[in-house]
Amino acid sequence: MKQLVVATKNKKKLSEIKDILKGMNLKLLSLDAYKDVPQVLENGKTFQENAIKKAVTLARFTGELCLGEDSGLCVDVLSGEPGIYSARFSGRPACRSSRNKSDIKNNLKLLRLLKDVPAAERKAYYVCAVALADKRGLIEVVEGNCSGLIAFEPKGSAGFGYDPLFYIPKYKKTFAQLGEKIKHKMSHRYHALKKAKRIIEKYIVKSKCC
Repeated sequence: MKQLVVATKNKKKLSEIKDILKGMNLKLLSLDAYKDVPQVLENGKTFQENAIKKAVTLARFTGELCLGEDSGLCVDVLSGEPGIYSARFSGRPACRSSRNKSDIKNNLKLLRLLKDVPAAERKAYYVCAVALADKRGLIEVVEGNCSGLIAFEPKGSAGFGYDPLFYIPKYKKTFAQLGEKIKHKMSHRYHALKKAKRIIEKYIVKSKCC
């Protein structure tokens, strides 16, 4: 069974990736499986740059096929903000254990900025970039997105990040209300990983042949 190292320590994100990639002959590991993991500074100007940096750095460190992912929320009326700064929109979290508090602060800041913005102008979209690399370097990078609106108040308890505010008109619910069963079949991460899945399958076949 081929190993795939996911360049994250975010348990909720890892769980979502595992769910979307289920059915593949892969053993998924997070960075928690390794000691002295190099810190990757996410200073790229795009989601793709950050994803590539994670994948390449960690592939060199682990020697395994590695998946680097970067994602975030872009709000039209805010000129695409918070964008690549989505996770640290209200400030960088002090530690991983404070991630939930940071999510709440980010959501509250977004609501403050959109306080007087009417429903029709609250268009937004999630973006997810996924890069795949092995010890030889970058294999490929792909991207997926999902459009919606920013709700006027948080609703739902599933998911993470901006999910309680990301409203899907088709279902008249936020991602956090829809839950994993529906979200994982339509999200930005789903669309990016669906493309990545085909690349991984080709990589596994090629690895067996060579």
